[in-house]
Amino acid sequence: MGSKNKLKRFKENETFKNVFQPKRDELVNSNFNLKGNWRTTVFKNDNPLILELGCGKGEYSVALAQKYPNKNFIGIDIKGARFWRGAKTAIEEKIDNVAFLRMQIELIDYAFAENEVDEIWITFPDPQIKYKRTKHRMTNPEFLKRYKQILKPEGVVNLKTDSEFMHGYTLGLLHGAGHEVLYANHNVYKQEGSPEEVTSIQTYYESQYLEQNKPITYIRFKING
Repeated sequence: MGSKNKLKRFKENETFKNVFQPKRDELVNSNFNLKGNWRTTVFKNDNPLILELGCGKGEYSVALAQKYPNKNFIGIDIKGARFWRGAKTAIEEKIDNVAFLRMQIELIDYAFAENEVDEIWITFPDPQIKYKRTKHRMTNPEFLKRYKQILKPEGVVNLKTDSEFMHGYTLGLLHGAGHEVLYANHNVYKQEGSPEEVTSIQTYYESQYLEQNKPITYIRFKING
Protein backbone atom coordinates (compact mmCIF):
# COMPACT_ATOMS: atom_id res chain seq x y z
CA MET A 1 0.00 0.00 0.00
CA GLY A 2 1.44 3.37 -1.03
CA SER A 3 2.21 5.92 1.70
CA LYS A 4 -0.24 8.38 0.10
CA ASN A 5 -3.00 5.83 0.37
CA LYS A 6 -2.02 5.11 3.98
CA LEU A 7 -2.15 8.77 4.92
CA LYS A 8 -5.55 9.09 3.28
CA ARG A 9 -6.82 6.20 5.38
CA PHE A 10 -5.34 7.62 8.59
CA LYS A 11 -7.09 10.93 7.85
CA GLU A 12 -10.36 9.17 7.11
CA ASN A 13 -10.11 7.12 10.32
CA GLU A 14 -10.05 10.39 12.27
CA THR A 15 -13.50 11.23 10.92
CA PHE A 16 -15.07 7.83 11.68
CA LYS A 17 -17.28 7.78 14.76
CA ASN A 18 -16.54 4.06 15.23
CA VAL A 19 -12.73 4.46 15.45
CA PHE A 20 -10.90 5.28 18.70
CA GLN A 21 -7.19 6.10 18.77
CA PRO A 22 -5.98 6.92 22.28
CA LYS A 23 -2.37 7.97 22.70
CA ARG A 24 -0.11 5.66 24.72
CA ASP A 25 0.28 8.26 27.51
CA GLU A 26 -3.46 8.65 27.78
CA LEU A 27 -3.81 4.89 28.35
CA VAL A 28 -0.86 4.40 30.68
CA ASN A 29 -1.75 7.44 32.82
CA SER A 30 -5.33 6.14 33.20
CA ASN A 31 -6.82 9.13 31.38
CA PHE A 32 -8.73 7.03 28.86
CA ASN A 33 -12.35 7.90 29.51
CA LEU A 34 -13.83 4.87 27.73
CA LYS A 35 -12.28 2.37 30.15
CA GLY A 36 -15.25 0.84 31.96
CA ASN A 37 -17.67 2.86 29.82
CA TRP A 38 -17.64 1.18 26.41
CA ARG A 39 -21.21 -0.07 26.65
CA THR A 40 -22.78 3.14 27.91
CA THR A 41 -20.75 5.67 25.92
CA VAL A 42 -20.03 3.94 22.59
CA PHE A 43 -22.76 1.34 22.12
CA LYS A 44 -25.43 2.86 24.40
CA ASN A 45 -26.71 -0.54 25.51
CA ASP A 46 -25.92 -3.26 28.02
CA ASN A 47 -25.17 -6.06 25.53
CA PRO A 48 -22.17 -8.42 25.87
CA LEU A 49 -18.82 -6.91 24.86
CA ILE A 50 -16.54 -8.99 22.63
CA LEU A 51 -13.01 -8.10 21.48
CA GLU A 52 -11.07 -9.27 18.44
CA LEU A 53 -7.35 -8.87 19.05
CA GLY A 54 -5.10 -8.20 16.06
CA CYS A 55 -8.17 -7.68 13.90
CA GLY A 56 -6.29 -6.81 10.68
CA LYS A 57 -8.78 -5.51 8.12
CA GLY A 58 -11.64 -6.01 10.56
CA GLU A 59 -13.48 -8.58 8.45
CA TYR A 60 -14.09 -10.95 11.35
CA SER A 61 -15.29 -8.23 13.73
CA VAL A 62 -17.70 -6.86 11.12
CA ALA A 63 -19.01 -10.33 10.19
CA LEU A 64 -19.55 -11.24 13.86
CA ALA A 65 -21.37 -7.93 14.42
CA GLN A 66 -23.68 -8.66 11.48
CA LYS A 67 -24.30 -12.19 12.71
CA TYR A 68 -24.95 -11.18 16.34
CA PRO A 69 -26.77 -7.82 16.41
CA ASN A 70 -27.38 -8.20 20.17
CA LYS A 71 -23.68 -8.18 21.00
CA ASN A 72 -21.07 -5.40 20.84
CA PHE A 73 -17.75 -5.97 19.06
CA ILE A 74 -14.45 -4.09 19.14
CA GLY A 75 -11.64 -4.90 16.70
CA ILE A 76 -8.21 -3.97 18.07
CA ASP A 77 -5.06 -3.48 16.03
CA ILE A 78 -2.09 -1.12 16.00
CA LYS A 79 -2.34 -0.77 12.21
CA GLY A 80 -5.08 1.77 11.56
CA ALA A 81 -4.63 1.72 7.79
CA ARG A 82 -5.64 -1.95 7.89
CA PHE A 83 -8.81 -1.77 9.96
CA TRP A 84 -9.88 1.32 7.99
CA ARG A 85 -11.59 -1.16 5.66
CA GLY A 86 -13.70 -2.72 8.42
CA ALA A 87 -14.57 0.65 9.96
CA LYS A 88 -15.65 2.05 6.58
CA THR A 89 -17.75 -1.02 5.75
CA ALA A 90 -19.48 -0.81 9.14
CA ILE A 91 -20.36 2.85 8.54
CA GLU A 92 -21.52 2.27 4.96
CA GLU A 93 -23.69 -0.67 5.98
CA LYS A 94 -24.91 1.00 9.19
CA ILE A 95 -23.56 -1.74 11.47
CA ASP A 96 -23.65 0.09 14.79
CA ASN A 97 -22.54 -2.71 17.09
CA VAL A 98 -18.90 -2.74 16.00
CA ALA A 99 -16.06 -0.30 16.75
CA PHE A 100 -12.30 -0.24 16.22
CA LEU A 101 -9.54 0.63 18.66
CA ARG A 102 -6.02 1.46 17.57
CA MET A 103 -3.50 0.42 20.20
CA GLN A 104 -0.95 -2.22 21.17
CA ILE A 105 -2.52 -5.38 22.57
CA GLU A 106 -0.13 -5.34 25.56
CA LEU A 107 -1.95 -2.22 26.82
CA ILE A 108 -5.33 -3.94 26.80
CA ASP A 109 -5.85 -3.75 30.57
CA TYR A 110 -5.46 0.04 30.34
CA ALA A 111 -8.31 0.31 27.84
CA PHE A 112 -10.85 -1.99 29.53
CA ALA A 113 -11.95 -2.26 33.14
CA GLU A 114 -12.00 -5.36 35.30
CA ASN A 115 -14.84 -7.72 34.28
CA GLU A 116 -15.85 -5.43 31.39
CA VAL A 117 -15.35 -7.98 28.58
CA ASP A 118 -17.43 -11.10 27.92
CA GLU A 119 -15.35 -12.79 25.24
CA ILE A 120 -12.10 -12.46 23.29
CA TRP A 121 -11.30 -13.65 19.78
CA ILE A 122 -7.71 -14.06 18.56
CA THR A 123 -7.85 -14.75 14.84
CA PHE A 124 -4.75 -15.78 12.86
CA PRO A 125 -2.13 -14.12 15.05
CA ASP A 126 1.53 -14.13 14.09
CA PRO A 127 2.74 -17.37 15.78
CA GLN A 128 6.12 -15.79 16.63
CA ILE A 129 7.83 -19.16 16.24
CA LYS A 130 11.36 -18.16 17.30
CA TYR A 131 11.98 -18.72 21.00
CA LYS A 132 13.14 -15.15 21.56
CA ARG A 133 9.76 -13.98 20.21
CA THR A 134 7.83 -15.93 22.89
CA LYS A 135 6.94 -12.71 24.72
CA HIS A 136 5.05 -11.54 21.61
CA ARG A 137 2.88 -14.65 21.32
CA MET A 138 -0.66 -13.58 22.02
CA THR A 139 -1.43 -16.57 24.23
CA ASN A 140 1.68 -16.43 26.39
CA PRO A 141 1.21 -16.35 30.21
CA GLU A 142 1.64 -12.56 30.40
CA PHE A 143 -1.07 -11.91 27.83
CA LEU A 144 -3.39 -14.45 29.50
CA LYS A 145 -2.96 -12.56 32.78
CA ARG A 146 -4.06 -9.34 31.09
CA TYR A 147 -7.05 -11.01 29.44
CA LYS A 148 -8.07 -12.54 32.78
CA GLN A 149 -8.09 -9.06 34.32
CA ILE A 150 -10.61 -7.60 31.87
CA LEU A 151 -12.76 -10.70 31.31
CA LYS A 152 -15.85 -11.50 33.36
CA PRO A 153 -15.45 -14.58 35.60
CA GLU A 154 -17.27 -16.69 33.00
CA GLY A 155 -15.50 -15.02 30.06
CA VAL A 156 -13.93 -17.13 27.31
CA VAL A 157 -11.11 -16.78 24.79
CA ASN A 158 -11.24 -18.16 21.22
CA LEU A 159 -8.07 -18.85 19.23
CA LYS A 160 -8.45 -19.55 15.53
CA THR A 161 -5.22 -20.12 13.62
CA ASP A 162 -3.67 -21.86 10.63
CA SER A 163 -0.50 -22.41 12.68
CA GLU A 164 -0.15 -25.91 14.12
CA PHE A 165 2.73 -24.50 16.18
CA MET A 166 0.53 -21.81 17.78
CA HIS A 167 -2.26 -24.34 18.38
CA GLY A 168 0.11 -26.83 20.06
CA TYR A 169 1.94 -24.17 22.07
CA THR A 170 -1.34 -22.76 23.39
CA LEU A 171 -2.88 -26.15 24.23
CA GLY A 172 0.27 -27.21 26.09
CA LEU A 173 0.40 -23.97 28.02
CA LEU A 174 -3.30 -24.12 28.94
CA HIS A 175 -3.10 -27.71 30.17
CA GLY A 176 0.16 -27.06 32.03
CA ALA A 177 -1.22 -24.01 33.85
CA GLY A 178 -4.55 -25.63 34.75
CA HIS A 179 -6.74 -23.47 32.53
CA GLU A 180 -9.99 -24.90 31.21
CA VAL A 181 -10.05 -26.03 27.58
CA LEU A 182 -13.71 -26.02 26.52
CA TYR A 183 -13.15 -27.12 22.92
CA ALA A 184 -10.12 -27.91 20.76
CA ASN A 185 -9.99 -29.01 17.16
CA HIS A 186 -7.09 -29.49 14.72
CA ASN A 187 -9.22 -29.04 11.61
CA VAL A 188 -12.52 -27.23 12.15
CA TYR A 189 -13.69 -27.56 8.55
CA LYS A 190 -13.18 -31.32 8.43
CA GLN A 191 -14.80 -32.18 11.73
CA GLU A 192 -18.52 -32.34 12.26
CA GLY A 193 -19.95 -30.34 15.14
CA SER A 194 -17.51 -27.42 14.92
CA PRO A 195 -19.04 -24.23 16.37
CA GLU A 196 -20.92 -22.32 13.68
CA GLU A 197 -19.34 -18.94 14.38
CA VAL A 198 -15.96 -20.57 13.73
CA THR A 199 -16.77 -22.03 10.31
CA SER A 200 -19.37 -19.61 8.95
CA ILE A 201 -17.04 -16.57 9.01
CA GLN A 202 -13.85 -16.50 7.00
CA THR A 203 -11.24 -13.81 6.51
CA TYR A 204 -9.66 -13.18 3.12
CA TYR A 205 -6.46 -14.99 4.15
CA GLU A 206 -8.41 -17.84 5.67
CA SER A 207 -10.18 -18.58 2.38
CA GLN A 208 -6.74 -18.63 0.73
CA TYR A 209 -5.46 -21.12 3.34
CA LEU A 210 -8.50 -23.30 2.71
CA GLU A 211 -7.87 -23.27 -1.04
CA GLN A 212 -4.40 -24.60 -0.27
CA ASN A 213 -6.01 -27.30 1.95
CA LYS A 214 -4.32 -25.85 5.01
CA PRO A 215 -6.10 -27.03 8.19
CA ILE A 216 -7.59 -24.30 10.39
CA THR A 217 -7.32 -25.02 14.12
CA TYR A 218 -9.47 -23.69 16.94
CA ILE A 219 -9.40 -23.60 20.76
CA ARG A 220 -12.01 -22.17 23.11
CA PHE A 221 -10.86 -21.78 26.71
CA LYS A 222 -11.35 -20.19 30.10
CA ILE A 223 -8.49 -18.65 32.07
CA ASN A 224 -8.44 -19.92 35.64
CA GLY A 225 -6.51 -18.68 38.64
